[in-house]
Amino acid sequence: MTPPTGLLTSATTEITTQAKSGGCGCSSKTDTTTSLDEKIQARIAKHPCYSEEAHHHYARMHVAVAPACNIQCNYCNRKYDCANESRPGVVSELLTPEEAAHKVLVIAGKIPQMTVLGIAGPGDPLANPEKTFRTFELITEKAPDIKLCLSTNGLMLPDYVDRIKQLNIDHVTITINMVDPEIGANIYPWVHYKRKRYRGIEGVRILHEKQMEGLQALQEADILCKVNSVMIPGINDEHLVEVNKVIRSKGAFLHNIMPLISAPEHGTHFGLTGQRGPTSKELKAVQDSCSGNMKMMRHCRQCRADAVGLLGEDRSQEFTKDKFMEMAPEYNLEQRQEVHAGIEKSQKEIQAVKEKVVETLHTTSLQDRPKILVAVATKGGGLVNQHFGHAKEFMIYEVDGSSAKFIGHRKIDHYCQSGYGEEATLDNIINTISDCKAVLVSKIGHCPQEQLQKVGLQTVEAYDVIEKVALEFYEQWILGNRE
Repeated sequence: MTPPTGLLTSATTEITTQAKSGGCGCSSKTDTTTSLDEKIQARIAKHPCYSEEAHHHYARMHVAVAPACNIQCNYCNRKYDCANESRPGVVSELLTPEEAAHKVLVIAGKIPQMTVLGIAGPGDPLANPEKTFRTFELITEKAPDIKLCLSTNGLMLPDYVDRIKQLNIDHVTITINMVDPEIGANIYPWVHYKRKRYRGIEGVRILHEKQMEGLQALQEADILCKVNSVMIPGINDEHLVEVNKVIRSKGAFLHNIMPLISAPEHGTHFGLTGQRGPTSKELKAVQDSCSGNMKMMRHCRQCRADAVGLLGEDRSQEFTKDKFMEMAPEYNLEQRQEVHAGIEKSQKEIQAVKEKVVETLHTTSLQDRPKILVAVATKGGGLVNQHFGHAKEFMIYEVDGSSAKFIGHRKIDHYCQSGYGEEATLDNIINTISDCKAVLVSKIGHCPQEQLQKVGLQTVEAYDVIEKVALEFYEQWILGNRE
């Protein structure tokens, strides 16, 4: 069976709520909700950022054609020629629009499940409008089935919404970290607008005004908008609930609250001044507090500005300029459509498996069942299909007996290095997933299995649908705790 992407049904309720609340492109009329759901699902079905289900198998790529930026963020330090870091603003090399278009056509042939092309930097795409829009023009001409996206700080967004619509860019991400300029003054030292640099709160007020104008304009243009918010403990963490309310009222479709990445070696202001990022527990608490209002994104990997592949993997070093410029484009629409049809078939098969296991488990009482967390090693496809020692991250699922809900991912250093395990690495892994009850893997060695069991982490070896394995483990866990 071809590895599946996951399901769309779990998003239906959230999308219905969004439609009723007036999200981008949605009417408030309840008699049109079903048809609107179908239309929105079609727009996000192959977008790994906008659909948690899609990210299991559909890939994305970013092209780094936009070097300039018009604001300074205290968490950002754009780096070039950096192959070993995975975070926003980092790239290995800059491309011209023509080089970027060639790279897209090469990768669309090499990775036919690549469905989305995004421009996210390393600066701001709308601070580099000529390069950004020329790149999109070239790709639209030669690869019409690839979805186009851009990510922006929003400062210049009101000026370019019409152009974005004209180019059929259907997904736009705005980074909005505050709706109170007093809080924003702790995040943004300066803003460069209309050839003038504004420092402090004066610049932040301009940024906030333009972000709100841009968000409203996207809704009116029927362009789906995702809002990214960086959670910064002690600065905007408590404020993000208010941010969530405001962006929902102005038509945002999806909210991605992601953790501050802050380390001294990154050279950012926050990194050098000791500003910490949130813990997994703190991040989840804020995400949970906002999840009742609108659809939340919890599977973000905070990608590089030249990322290639599935979310959670980065194949950008396979396609550096010296390599892809020597490759002939292999874009083949018919072949791509065949691959996508196979993925859609697998989605239906996975749906049937999930429905069957849930139906079976519902024969027992679900009352008074606690929620637990499990960590999953996966290479994608919605399956438990990765060896413990090869995992570089775990996907975390919350299980309660009736459902297994994805809530986030946690990065780790992979355990197997040159054929042997590192004790310090195993300690780090244990600390990272210590709040989980089990680790679901395709295979695990005897030594790490023993160590995990000593600290109360059960291991489950399987090669099957994630939700199925998680729910079956839960049944065993419940029985074990009742005996």
